[in-house]
Amino acid sequence: MPDANWAAALCHPLRCRPAGAGVIIGSHSCAGKSFVWDYAGIAAVCVACVVGIGLTAVRLPGTWLIALAASVYGWLSGWGRVSITSVAVLIGIAVVGEVCEALASAALAKRAGASRQALWGALAGGFAGMLLFSVPLPVIGTTIGAVLGCFTGALIGELLAQRTLPQGTRVGVVSAAGFVLGIALKTAIAFLMTAMVLAALLFD
Repeated sequence: MPDANWAAALCHPLRCRPAGAGVIIGSHSCAGKSFVWDYAGIAAVCVACVVGIGLTAVRLPGTWLIALAASVYGWLSGWGRVSITSVAVLIGIAVVGEVCEALASAALAKRAGASRQALWGALAGGFAGMLLFSVPLPVIGTTIGAVLGCFTGALIGELLAQRTLPQGTRVGVVSAAGFVLGIALKTAIAFLMTAMVLAALLFD
């Protein structure tokens, strides 16, 4: 009849099995901690973090992939190296990254004297550009399309607001630059999250 230790081990596969459980990995008895599964889990999280940084750089939800990978590892390992508090902090940082990305373009455009139409145009244009360019140019096309769409949307918005073409062009350039700044800030946050996860996994 399985005891409580076995039940805990089954719920959290990366945690230590009960002593003398007789689990065999290769030619070694896994009487204590399952090192193979533990290090495989760490390696998987490291790969997810690297992929997450790359996805963030092309405006895909990489920060959420990092938080998800850490959460899954934490649950499987019984919240040892990666605690529930750590996961909550990672989720909070990911939310901050989303806010920075969303507000960077609008903040710079507003400082450049953008109209309300230009702000909405930059937002709509960014999303439209992502959709249009992601098909012919997978991954990198998402970023290129979003930057071009942000510029075009802001320019059209300024023209609809009865602004001059030079003013509209200026606002469009600043909006696109703010968009790139938002991506850079979010990518830096992805690096920060990766450093936090790796520190918890490798130096605990």
